[in-house]
Amino acid sequence: MQSPSTRIASSRGSGRGLAASRCPGRSPGRATPRRANAVPSGLEIPNPSKGHKHFLHIDDWSADEVRDVLKRAQDVKAKIKSGDTSFQPFKGKTMSMIFTKQSMRTRVSFETGFHLLGGHAVYLAPDDISIGKREATKDVARVLCRYNDILMARLYGHGDLLELAEHSAAPVVNGLTDYNHPCQIMADALTMIEECGSFEGKKLVYVGDGNNMVHSWLRIAAVLPFEFVCVCPEGYEPDAETVKHAVDAGVSSIKIVHDPMEGVRGADVIYSDVWASMGQKEEALAREKAFSGYQVNDAMMAQAGGECKFMHCLPAERGREVTNSVIESESSIVFPQAENRMHAQNAIMLHCLGC
Repeated sequence: MQSPSTRIASSRGSGRGLAASRCPGRSPGRATPRRANAVPSGLEIPNPSKGHKHFLHIDDWSADEVRDVLKRAQDVKAKIKSGDTSFQPFKGKTMSMIFTKQSMRTRVSFETGFHLLGGHAVYLAPDDISIGKREATKDVARVLCRYNDILMARLYGHGDLLELAEHSAAPVVNGLTDYNHPCQIMADALTMIEECGSFEGKKLVYVGDGNNMVHSWLRIAAVLPFEFVCVCPEGYEPDAETVKHAVDAGVSSIKIVHDPMEGVRGADVIYSDVWASMGQKEEALAREKAFSGYQVNDAMMAQAGGECKFMHCLPAERGREVTNSVIESESSIVFPQAENRMHAQNAIMLHCLGC
């Protein structure tokens, strides 16, 4: 498991101040200094002058904003599903998609969704920029925001994401970092609304590593009320500062436990992810041993109750964190969940651009 400092650091180090040189229309400013181990926040970063808001962490937005975006996602999804092509809010707009981590769902869902709503997306592969190495992150931000209306970044270092936002006059959307994955959680909340009748008030039990997905669940737990349980082996807990941040918000019930069968009792949703994420594959054998007993199988689903749904952010390693029988069962909603990445992200981008 990566340390919190590894998750939050940028590829060029964690120190960054707000530079005076920005995109046109952006006045110089100064960001509040961050404590080294503080929970990362986008609230201290000025809103983009070319749009409405960045999307870096879910709880940078208010509860009402999150609810409004989830409702907008349902409405725009219905338009797309109906075959109505008249809704083109992104017509004449462009987006750069910056990748340092490979992806199928992130690229296709963003590129397709932006296109369906009238826009044009440009894919920038890891070797196209080598962000923070071949070119300073702040320089990348200040160049791309002159070309594009919005930027999406799927990165390793969370610090690189924050630095992009600090120096971009265009909205920056977090497509994933080693610290969190807010777009996925918005898609998951949308899926629970559709498949479980609601998101708020439900019990979601995450079984596995206390990774960036758990941090993302903790950040939404700070704004919308539900019961969140993270079941993980000892030594694989989520970042303690992020847990405290969510608990201190006083919005949701939050537990970190180590007994899988006890933890899933009464769950509305059991959620899983791979045991070894990108950049951790050399730890795969050790992790497989540590996570034995944490596989989501038929017995675990039965323990939760007959109405429990199974979710996974994909890709899944079938036979490790989840059995084939569970992911292919009627309780599995992983493919509607994957589809909803596009619909949730469309609504996020609409809000970021003020459309």
